[in-house]
This record gives sequence, structure tokens and C-alpha cells, in this order.
Amino acid sequence: MCGIVGILGQHEVAPSLVEALRRLEYRGYDSAGIATVNNGRLDRRRAVGKLVNLSDLLVHNPLAGKSGIGHTRWATHGAPTEVNAHPHRSGPVAVVHNGIIENYKALRAELAGAGIEPETETDTETVALLARHYLGQGLAPVQAAMATVDRLEGAFALVFLFDGESDLMVAARKGSPLAIGWGADEMFVGSDAIALAPLTGQITYLEEGDRAVITRKGAVIYDESGTEVMREVTSVQMDAARVDKAGHKHFMAKEIAEQPVVLANALSAYLSGDSLILPEPGLDFTKVERLVMVACGTAYYACLTAKYWFERLARLPVEVDIASEFRYREPPVTKGTVALFVSQSGETADTLAALRYCAGKADTIVSVVNVETSSIARESDLALPIHAGVEIGVASTKAFTCQLNVLFLLALEAARVRGTLDAHEIAQLIGSLRAMPGLFNAALAVDPALDQAARKIAPARDVLFLGRGYMYPLALEGALKLKEISYIHAEAYASGELKHGPIALIDKDVPVVVFAPKDSLFDKTVSNMQEVMARGGKVVLVTDAAGAASAGADAWQTVVLPTVDERLAPLLYALPAQLIAYHAAVAKGTDVDQPRNLAKSVTVE
Repeated sequence: MCGIVGILGQHEVAPSLVEALRRLEYRGYDSAGIATVNNGRLDRRRAVGKLVNLSDLLVHNPLAGKSGIGHTRWATHGAPTEVNAHPHRSGPVAVVHNGIIENYKALRAELAGAGIEPETETDTETVALLARHYLGQGLAPVQAAMATVDRLEGAFALVFLFDGESDLMVAARKGSPLAIGWGADEMFVGSDAIALAPLTGQITYLEEGDRAVITRKGAVIYDESGTEVMREVTSVQMDAARVDKAGHKHFMAKEIAEQPVVLANALSAYLSGDSLILPEPGLDFTKVERLVMVACGTAYYACLTAKYWFERLARLPVEVDIASEFRYREPPVTKGTVALFVSQSGETADTLAALRYCAGKADTIVSVVNVETSSIARESDLALPIHAGVEIGVASTKAFTCQLNVLFLLALEAARVRGTLDAHEIAQLIGSLRAMPGLFNAALAVDPALDQAARKIAPARDVLFLGRGYMYPLALEGALKLKEISYIHAEAYASGELKHGPIALIDKDVPVVVFAPKDSLFDKTVSNMQEVMARGGKVVLVTDAAGAASAGADAWQTVVLPTVDERLAPLLYALPAQLIAYHAAVAKGTDVDQPRNLAKSVTVE
């Protein structure tokens, strides 16, 4: 969601603040701003839209100072306007914030009684107003910030900057991630390590409830009770090239193309011969009676796919739930349950809340994450990194396939331990999995056909995706991708559900994308496809050579992928789902990497 950066530097900070915010663009935003302290005077600049607008403003109206904070805002309370943009200021204090202050209305009413009125529609301004109120009562800046944080309810990452204080920032974290960077007589704050990568490789991740008093000499960190604590300083080596497009037009295109390499890297991290190597303390599947999988968005579809694997390969009962529903339904978590949480960022608010609900109830908490230092990873008994590398595009691509990769390996381990597959079968599947990077490279050669199909789809207002078995979650993922970046309304259905309602939507103006490798359910899927074409529907069939030969030439367009073991087909068929969405979005001229209204990491409800 919102991006935060803060710098106590030795040089003018405005250019560094803007560059750090540029590295946080992937999180999604609709306005941006910075504030600095120069010669003891607090000032700020804000602009609506992309960072280039803020950069243009700073050219004509510069902002000096060696201390500053910056922010990219994703609107929650109040429209994306300059008035509502961060940093928010009230008198001698400026604040940047990621999260939602749930009790802001009550605090506003209280402050109005003291004659302090808001100027914006945002919940964040209330933080600045409250800090100003405490300053007016005679509290010093640090004490005013701490007193303010004590009054807040909800989720937040906050950084305070004060008039007259050129060597002070106060930071606080509850629910939303925040990191402190260490330099030589310089200190930094950021939403994540990506923002701070060009500035420092020494990072401290604040824990839940932490507050930090930061000067150029360092940071003093307090826990929620006010006790001074030591937090680990971690070395993070992040090459700037890893957040570069590397010659591609979009980050999404780059990340799609990276999938053969990252899959190979992930396999080498987890496999030794035919044996799976899990991080400590591992997981004993002989004691697992039920697996509960919880996630949001694309990660939820990875869980739906993995349900097939765990149940078919390991005969292990699986429940899959959307985190935002699971956390409020408060389901019973019985003995013998392993709770598994999937999140690219490891900071997804609903998923983290669901994990905390299961803590102490489930036998084991397992997470599948891309960020090993994230809150979800740290609060798990066993964290399984997916090794996808930094993913910038809002629409997840390589993270999704790497999630599938790790979940498939975990299902294989469950099958081995539970004795549902023998050593020969496991070795065969691992061999097929090791071949997957090569199959991805071969499938990337089909890109021109997928581009052609996408251009046919792009003018449509509505698109349907169909799949059976392993392909049903892939149909869901394909529809989500198309919606996310092209803004075309798309829905996905299990092919067998077609006659139970969705077939009423079929006409010549509704393209239907069918994922159907020549697997055990292929003939049934083709029957559903024929029903679509009999009603004038235009079918894009994504299949393999055997499927293309069997289905005939009646489809609007057929895209032929390499042949793959049907149990691993979800990995390979993720690629056409991604590329169809990508090329449709390019054809429509939408913002592929930063689609409207979306954020990469959803750290608020």
C-alpha cells in the first residue's frame, strides 16, 4: 500500500526522498509528497498523480533540507487530492502514515472540543492534529509523538518530523511494516528494504508495537510497553538492477520472462537429488490430520491449486479460505491441524490477522512467503521462502508460479511421509518438476500466438475463463489477471458449471478462454467448449499438441503449449494466463505495472 521513506542525512534529501519513493511505486499510489526541515523550519511539497508531477513541482519550487520524510499515498479516507496527500502537517509537526486509524472520528471530536479542526478528509491528519495538541500542552516532540501513538487504534506505520528538530524522526509500527536503515552519521526509515537499497544495506525491522527515536547517531527502540529493546540489524544486499526493467517495456514483462530462472533457483534451494530439504524445524506430516490454507488474491488461487495436490497425492484433507473471511468467521481449529498461510509480501493484513488467530490453536503455523524477514515469516513456526526475487509489477506473476512450486514440493513431501506415493513415483514427479524451467522457456516461444489471442480479446467488455480439475484455479487466476491490468470484466467457472447458469452469457461478443491440456478430464472440457461454440461463442483454446489435434480446428484460436504431466500443468499454464492479460492490457493502453486502484502489498483491511 502506501510507501514511506525518511532520511536524516548529510546532504540535501529531497532528491533522495523522491528516488526512494520511485522505488516504492510498485506498491501502488495516487499522490505523493515530501516534507523537510531546513534551518529549523518545516516545509512540504505535495502533488496528485505520478511522481513525475512531484518532481516537476520541486524543480519550480525546490525544498531544501538535510532531514525529511516522503510518502506515496493510496487513497482510503478522502479522494486523491493535493489537500489529502501526505505528509500531513498541523503546525509544528508533519506525519506520513501507512494504514488506517480506526478511531479517528472520536479523536477528531475530542480535538474539536479543544479548538483544533481538521482541514482534510483523511484519518492520517488526525495523527498530526493530536501530536500538535500534545505539543501545545508542553510535551517535548518525542513525548508528544509517543502520547499520540498511545491513543491510536487500528493499523499503522508512522513517521513524525518536527519543526525546529533537524536531527530527529520518531517512527512507530503496529500492523503495517516499517524498517530502519543504518548509515555513517545518517539514518533512514522505509516501508521496506527496496526503498532503502541505494542508501544502506543495514536494516532493522521494527516488530509489532515498536516505537523508535531516530537521530543521526542511531535509533533507540522501545516496545509497546515502553521498555527499551534491542532489535537485530540485518544485512540486506539488494542490487539496484533487480528493480530495473532490464530492457523490457514493463516490469510485468520482465518478471514473466524471469520465471524459468527463478523456478530453477527455487528448485536448487529445496532439492538435493530426489530429497526435499525443508528449513528447520521442518514438518512431520505423520501427525497432520488436516491442512487449513489461508490467503488473499492470487495467493488464494495458489492454495486452491495446492488443495488438489495435497488431497490427490498425499490424501490429506485440505480446507482453503480467503483470509478476510476466515479471520472474522473464527472457525474451530482442531488438534492435528496445520495452518498454512501464503503471501508474496508477508505483510498482507488479513492474512497476518488470520495467522495470529491460529497461533496457539493450530499444531503448526507454516507460511509460504517471498520476503523472509516479513511479519508473516517471523511469526510462523516454519517459513518457506519461494525465492522469486523482488516482484515489482502489481499483478503477481513469478511469485505465483514460485508459490505453486513450493506448495507442490510440500505436497510431495506429505505424500512421501504418509506413504501415498512410493519412491519411484516421487522421483518421477521431481524429474518432471526439474524439467519445468525448460518447458517455461519453450512456452515463452508461444508468446506471439498469445499476443494475437489477447488482441482479439481486448475489445471485449466481458470474457469468460473455463477449466476443469487442476485448470479450474488457473481459470480463476487468468480472469483475475485480465481484470487487474486490462480492466475488462472477466469471470471464471469450473467447466462443469457452465450449464448451471453461465452459459446464458454466451454470445458472439463474449470470448471464452479455455485451459485444457490433454489430461484425464480433457474430453469433458471439450464437450463444454463445443456447447459454447454451438451458441456463437468465440473460444480461445489453450492446450497441448495432443489436445489441439483431438479438439479439431473449430476454435476461434488455438494456442499450443509443450506437453507436461497433468499434475504439474498448473505451473506451466500460469504462463498463458499471464501473457493473455499482459498483451490485452498493452493493446488497451492501460498502466500495466501500476493498474488503477490497486496496490502491490495490501497492508490494511
